[in-house]
Amino acid sequence: MDIESRQETILELVRRHGSVEVEDLARRFGLTTQTIRADLRELNDRGLVKRTHGGARRVESVSNREYAERRRQNGPQKEAIGILAASLIPNDCSVAINIGTTTEQVARALAGHSGLVVLSNNINIITLLMGSKARELVLVGGSVRASDGAIVGEDAVEFISRYKVDFAVIGASALDTDGAILDFDAREVSVARAILRNSRVRICVADSSKFDRTAPVRICDVAELDYFVTDSPPPEAFAAAARRGQTEILTAGNSPARLLKSV
Repeated sequence: MDIESRQETILELVRRHGSVEVEDLARRFGLTTQTIRADLRELNDRGLVKRTHGGARRVESVSNREYAERRRQNGPQKEAIGILAASLIPNDCSVAINIGTTTEQVARALAGHSGLVVLSNNINIITLLMGSKARELVLVGGSVRASDGAIVGEDAVEFISRYKVDFAVIGASALDTDGAILDFDAREVSVARAILRNSRVRICVADSSKFDRTAPVRICDVAELDYFVTDSPPPEAFAAAARRGQTEILTAGNSPARLLKSV
């Protein structure tokens, strides 16, 4: 196993168990403890784990990860979420898709749909759907954030306000058990709120690791959504908040795929 694959496996173990021990990892990979310590030191320096005496633990921080790094994390889960969320969206409708690594997977799953009008503030999503069966692709106007291809700010909000779409698909950087859907950047949140405000059916997609993170800016509450699509059952308090708002929680792998025929 090369270094990159080994470190990705270590990250997955940290996400799954909350912490790892140097001795256990050395036995698992058949390597010296010095090599494992070097891996943990590098992951710590990249802000992906927190070094502890004899190992490392999961990072819980309000600082956002690099977009490319986030795109690689929980890839299979995000793909499954994307497929399930896309099954909620019929052909021949309009959909607005926000910036995010999970929303990109929704767009990828929508590539086989026909007759869609897709509005997005995410250059990556528009690029993904070029050459698809979409009827029209609309890139939101405004300033482009070079780090991830997001278009955020008041110009983007004003642009979105000209539209009324059938479906909204947004992501989240963090989830609170009280039902709060959260993000880091107030400008990005303003765009997400505009997308929700100008749509008929509201979908949020987020993998369960987002419950392990914190972020300071509220996008909305789960009760304001029509669907919340994730990869494993959420905490009971979050599920209760969803029930109060009659929001349907769909879990990839446990929910039958479906395609809505009309809006």
